[in-house]
Amino acid sequence: MCPNDSKWDSSISSYSYICRHRMKKRKVRVLLATSGSPSKESIKRGMQMELKNLKLYLENRCIIEENERLRKRALILDQENKALLSQLKKKSSLLIDNI
Repeated sequence: MCPNDSKWDSSISSYSYICRHRMKKRKVRVLLATSGSPSKESIKRGMQMELKNLKLYLENRCIIEENERLRKRALILDQENKALLSQLKKKSSLLIDNI
């Protein structure tokens, strides 16, 4: 399930639960470039950036997983295509020989 799917739950926690076994645990540290103690606004912006970063990371993981799935499917279809082409060549050579 990816963020663009109709079943996508906007809740990050439910998606991360689903993909937990595929994801590496990451710790994101927000660096605030302020002098003295950080303001509530800068902490909020940092948390928003962290959340956006996590969403992008999850979306990237989905894209990578989909790409791997499609690559495997393409390999299977290529093998099927080669097998069918081989059968067609055998049958056509038999027909030509019988003529």
